[in-house]
Amino acid sequence: MESAHEPAMKLYVMIWIGLLVIVGVEVALTYAGIPRGTLLAALLALASLEAGLGVMYFMHLKYERRILFWCLIPTLIFVLFMLNHLWRDAARMISLHL
Repeated sequence: MESAHEPAMKLYVMIWIGLLVIVGVEVALTYAGIPRGTLLAALLALASLEAGLGVMYFMHLKYERRILFWCLIPTLIFVLFMLNHLWRDAARMISLHL
């Protein structure tokens, strides 16, 4: 028996289909031949949307208290900052010609 705040299987199937559609759009954009910077921005936005849907519905964070969710955002910003600026791989990326 489902509780009052958990969605039915139909919602999970619709989210899954939506994720598949987003992946299809990402593949289509990759082969569209658009400029690299625009492609990167579009793919990052779509990947963020995918990650958000996955975390909110399939990891059930949508039904958690809001304070838990808002604690994750500063952690994410910290990890992205560390990945981009402070870890040794970031220095190696400067020398690559992309």
